Amino acid sequence: MTASQDAVEPELLDDVADDISFGLEEINELLAELIEWQGERRRRDAEIIALRLGVSGERPETLARIGARFDLARDRVRQLHTRAVGQLLRDAHASGHRAAGIFAARYPLDARDQRLVRALLIETYATDTDLAANELSYLKLRLAGHAPEDAKRVAGYVMQRIMAWQKKTRRRLAKLHDTETTGALGSWLSQVEWPASGAPAALPSRSARTVDGDDEARGRFYLGKVGREVAFDSALEARLLQELTASELVDTFQEEPGAVGYEIDGVRRVAYPSVVVRLANGRVVLIDVQPLGHVGFHVQRTRSAASREYAHANGWGWLIWTGSRTGVGELRRREVDPAVEERLRELLNSGPVFWSALRGLVAETDMELMDFIALVLRNEWRWDRAPFRLRAVGEPRAV
Repeated sequence: MTASQDAVEPELLDDVADDISFGLEEINELLAELIEWQGERRRRDAEIIALRLGVSGERPETLARIGARFDLARDRVRQLHTRAVGQLLRDAHASGHRAAGIFAARYPLDARDQRLVRALLIETYATDTDLAANELSYLKLRLAGHAPEDAKRVAGYVMQRIMAWQKKTRRRLAKLHDTETTGALGSWLSQVEWPASGAPAALPSRSARTVDGDDEARGRFYLGKVGREVAFDSALEARLLQELTASELVDTFQEEPGAVGYEIDGVRRVAYPSVVVRLANGRVVLIDVQPLGHVGFHVQRTRSAASREYAHANGWGWLIWTGSRTGVGELRRREVDPAVEERLRELLNSGPVFWSALRGLVAETDMELMDFIALVLRNEWRWDRAPFRLRAVGEPRAV
């Protein structure tokens, strides 16, 4: 059976907020748990899978970037990833891990291809994981018990829909005039955090991301406003580029303008904020794409703090674009039942909170994931994935 043309396309999803839930987060937490479990015996294999699939809450990395990290050829990384996924599946099935039942409920064995493709596309869009959509879709279906050939077929349909959307977007942009406007960008610019003073530095003339700038896994389209082809990693990022291209508020922009270093638990990392934009009024703003459901992760907050510091040092404003009408500021101000917050504080008073305890609290209080993220941001708690852990420790305000 083929996937229906009615399967959802990313461009139809105006707001990722509707698809953020503890159900989806549990799927991602279980993947992280299985990978961490594998890492106890095969650390490098686990690291390669985690980087490729983005299980920590960061965007998936290309095979080229992973290869640069481990000093391996791209094809060798692909081989190691395939082998590691196979071993993970064997271990999960042999152990009778609880993940099987949860994945089977979300991706039923008797579901039609159309239903599975739709669910996987929505999850890909909401979590900004287009780069690894094929691998993630296949792994999820296999953990649910689908046969290898069925999982491979459905994962292929997911990629076909993503590529079809990219081609459709490319044709539309070829006809787009800079004078056409969209209504969303103006409201987003009202959320920019501007530096206290200083003239803005000039925009870089090229992307700072060089290791995989031409990677075949990345999407591309020609944008008349900048007069060149622009690469992007996800439908969320592409949506932002479309907004920038269509808006008369924007003069020009440069994607991935700088490499921003930051540190987590003694490990140095590098981030490439999505795009720096020069507005028609001469002001400049650095914008990073972070899906709404991920802005509370410790890794994202730390990355955001470093990127904001980089932006302000250049005299630029700073903005996180979440793929939703809800920005980080609104999320931080979200009203949450005080009784829910008090129950979570009680758990934290006894030490770190793990997934089993949080799952019990959700069942007890009907707390939504958006409520949880709002509390994490307001209280500056530390929320880690891979595996899940919540700690009530003071963290520098990062979003």
